[in-house]
Amino acid sequence: MNSELEQRVAAFLATYHVMSLATVGSSGPHATNLFYACDGLALVWVSDPDTRHSRDIAADPRVAATVAPDYSDFADIRGIQIAGAAQPIVAMHERKRHLALLEARYPFLGELAKGPTKLLEAYARTTVYRLRPARIVLIDNSKGFGHKETLEISP
Repeated sequence: MNSELEQRVAAFLATYHVMSLATVGSSGPHATNLFYACDGLALVWVSDPDTRHSRDIAADPRVAATVAPDYSDFADIRGIQIAGAAQPIVAMHERKRHLALLEARYPFLGELAKGPTKLLEAYARTTVYRLRPARIVLIDNSKGFGHKETLEISP
């Protein structure tokens, strides 16, 4: 792996907060926006296990995701494209570790855990997911139209 590229990808992911996650299931392709936290180059999030994207992941863990700010000029576009596999975190110690990453980045999640019973129960029912990337593409049009650098990640 290219450690300099890996560091730039990690810095980019740490800067932004919303990924667009694409899944596919029996109803066809689906995309949703989610808050995420970084676990190295992997992304973690919480979702209700009955959402469409969660059901899709249960049926087929292959996913794609993008992270990018909003731009109005194509020459400024920078972003990340990720292909990999998503899985629910079932081991309690890993769930707690991933929740701690999310709650450190998004304090409102920690407040949910302390909140009124209904919010606490809803938060407790969520599933923690982890996207393990196989390929990450860093796009940076400021270096030329369509400039891409690819990071292949071994399992």
